[in-house]
Amino acid sequence: MKVLITGAKGMLGQDMVAEFQRRDYEVHAADHKILDITDIQAVRAAITALKPDIVVNCAAYTDVDKAESEPEIAMRVNGLGPRNLALACEATGAVLLHISTDYVFDGEKEGPYEIWDTPNPINVYGKSKLWGENYVRSLMHRYFIVRTSWLFGKGGRNFVTTMLELAKRGGPIRVVNDQRGCPTYTVDLARACADLVESGCFGVYHVTNQGATTWYEFAREIFRCAGIQVDLEAVTSDQFPRPAKRPKNSELYSFPLREILEWEIRNWRQGLTDMVHG
Repeated sequence: MKVLITGAKGMLGQDMVAEFQRRDYEVHAADHKILDITDIQAVRAAITALKPDIVVNCAAYTDVDKAESEPEIAMRVNGLGPRNLALACEATGAVLLHISTDYVFDGEKEGPYEIWDTPNPINVYGKSKLWGENYVRSLMHRYFIVRTSWLFGKGGRNFVTTMLELAKRGGPIRVVNDQRGCPTYTVDLARACADLVESGCFGVYHVTNQGATTWYEFAREIFRCAGIQVDLEAVTSDQFPRPAKRPKNSELYSFPLREILEWEIRNWRQGLTDMVHG
């Protein structure tokens, strides 16, 4: 089986490449320099020439705050990019697995979001990712849309690395305690995605590590896991304003993921331990 992975040098892309290689797939890893997914002609040419069985799209514009001032770029990468991949995959018969986000939801729901809940993004990043989802959904017959959240891993900058860097600088650290979601270790996400591909059960999935928390509680666990004493202060979103509004609740409910995979992704604390000590 031949798999093309876009965004292959990103944090998730690196673990996705490693996971498919471990399973003896013929892996073609493409970063932005090799394949710009916003270029429809380049995408069509690459997929027509390579004829992959599977395309895993890890390429994305991920700067949530910067997207507010660069909406066209975010929409081009997160919206038109998946459209281009969907068109090329549908034309060649390839299966597309597209990575999306919890930020397609507005955060107003009490309790975790299910796959059939209606998206209603409240920032440009979320809108751009929903646009990408809608293109994949409307243009393809065989696809996976995988919504995930709060990614952390060894292959790139993320909340865990940021907290550890701040701890080294010293001084108080302020973290919001009124936004709730599911931290997700990229190694575990890559394994689940590969299993989904092999299941052949197409559709929309919520894939995160088990357990929900707040950013403050997440930070506290990071420092506990690393054995670091810090002056950590819980604040509200209003006390820590950002250019992009975040949903207060973006916890994702995984049904029917376990029923398809026949195993359950471990708790995020276990993934964090592996990242910090592995």
